[in-house]
Amino acid sequence: MVEITYQMVLSTLQTVGLLVGIYYYIMTLNNTRQNRRITLTTTVLQPFMTEEGQIKIRELIAMEWSSLDDFSSKYDHLVNPENAAKRLALWNRCETIGILYRDGLLDLKILYGGSRGQISMIWFKFKPVIEMYRETDMDARAYEDFEYLAERLLEYTKARGGFSLSARAARAYNK
Repeated sequence: MVEITYQMVLSTLQTVGLLVGIYYYIMTLNNTRQNRRITLTTTVLQPFMTEEGQIKIRELIAMEWSSLDDFSSKYDHLVNPENAAKRLALWNRCETIGILYRDGLLDLKILYGGSRGQISMIWFKFKPVIEMYRETDMDARAYEDFEYLAERLLEYTKARGGFSLSARAARAYNK
């Protein structure tokens, strides 16, 4: 029969204490990581969550043009620098969100909840324009992470049974 000694009990308690400490450290680390992810998500989605941001987004979504030449004559940066600045700021924000999503730092469900499909709407509205700029003023891969994110969000939204593209955005999406 094994005799239980004071030393054995003390050693067992130390081992259990060490394991509990390691478990607590891992849980704290996971909670910290999740909190950072939430903070990052709310920070990058700020334009989609504020009144001022919504006004700018709605202003851009309301833009109308009949052709790329018509777009250029109304909204190109040489003709309308204020509109171009707003547009590029939003596109750059969406590109950054796309990069962070691809790197696994943002969750698609949270992005959907924070933007309610607006990232996809913006992409598909401006897709022909961005493609035009890829051929003229930007590199051929400009805004590819924005495009990737918009397509993933559209798939997510369709899987949930919601969101339909406007007729113009649907034509751009189906090209």
